[in-house]
Amino acid sequence: MEDDASWVADAMKATVPWVSTAGIEFGEITAQRATAVLPDRADQRNHVGGPHAAVIFGLAETASGAVGLAAFGTTMEHATPLVVSSQIGYRKLARGPLTAEAVLTRPADEVLAELDAGRRPEFTVEVSVRDAEGAQTTAVSVVWTLKPNRPVPTA
Repeated sequence: MEDDASWVADAMKATVPWVSTAGIEFGEITAQRATAVLPDRADQRNHVGGPHAAVIFGLAETASGAVGLAAFGTTMEHATPLVVSSQIGYRKLARGPLTAEAVLTRPADEVLAELDAGRRPEFTVEVSVRDAEGAQTTAVSVVWTLKPNRPVPTA
């Protein structure tokens, strides 16, 4: 794990074009927690004037990916992070800019120990999406795996 995760925001924008397209910006990013902000844009609204559900999910999944990258970025030569499943609950009508806070729920060292033992570990990131007043609008749970990379065959 890397203590300085300042590189993660730029890496997310460079490797996931949708992040820039959606206008997502990042706040604090550590190996345990990440925040991502979605601006209020008319072209991303739904029929009731709030951000479309797909955009809200995208914000939450992006924040979960940022904390995962911060926690496991040093393993990218050996394993690829992939989403296994997600669960989302819309709690309140979202309006305006949104902030997603993603928290890794399992110690990264445990996940890495499983990977080092030759297993395909899974880890969960819990995400709370809040509006500008701080009210929770959405709760998302994202289960990720680190899929070991196959060796590249030599000719």
